[in-house]
Amino acid sequence: MRSIGIFGGAFDPIHFGHLRTAFELMTILDLAAVHFVPSGIPPHKHRPHAGGDIRLQMINAAIDGQAGFVADERELNRSGPSYSVDTLESLRHEHPDDALCLLIGMDAFLGLPEWHRWQEIPALAHVVVAHRPGWSPPRAGLVGDFLASRGAGRAADLKEARCGRIYIQEVTQLEISSSGVRDLVGQGGDPRFLLPHAVAAIIEQSGCYGQLQQSLGTKERYHA
Repeated sequence: MRSIGIFGGAFDPIHFGHLRTAFELMTILDLAAVHFVPSGIPPHKHRPHAGGDIRLQMINAAIDGQAGFVADERELNRSGPSYSVDTLESLRHEHPDDALCLLIGMDAFLGLPEWHRWQEIPALAHVVVAHRPGWSPPRAGLVGDFLASRGAGRAADLKEARCGRIYIQEVTQLEISSSGVRDLVGQGGDPRFLLPHAVAAIIEQSGCYGQLQQSLGTKERYHA
């Protein structure tokens, strides 16, 4: 059975924290592909600062050359809030025989009961929770009960069914945030080594986060 990862988010902008997490999970879980799905209208956050076309362009630039990484624009093309359950339904229709793995962070997992139709997610996909070393999984409440009833002890367990399990996996946590990158750029700072050069070049050329284009001055900086 093939396994496909679904990694959603605003990606405003995509950075090395996103990319490293996706790469480690793809390797550990033996995923055939990881779909990066930029949200159109995030239901629990403010609208992204960069437009959908720019964020999709940044994702394509960031994953260029990495086998298995896919830019998936379905939420940008769908009207209304970008609910994960709708995305999973769409992917399940396209991949009826594959295991789907929804890749989320621990913070998102703890807030799962606030998600739209969250109880339907296990019928569509596994939930893979990426977390930093030292974090403890919840043992009480709705999320604790959800984990107790569906928890998988091994990554290999996700290959035995198309959906329905929860697996928690430690990953390397790079202390990078999209909001931090935006703030840095807005203050005239240089985001190199926080994200791929090709993404920095798009930010510079588009001016989507404010002062970067003026502060860096020369476009050759990200085209070496």
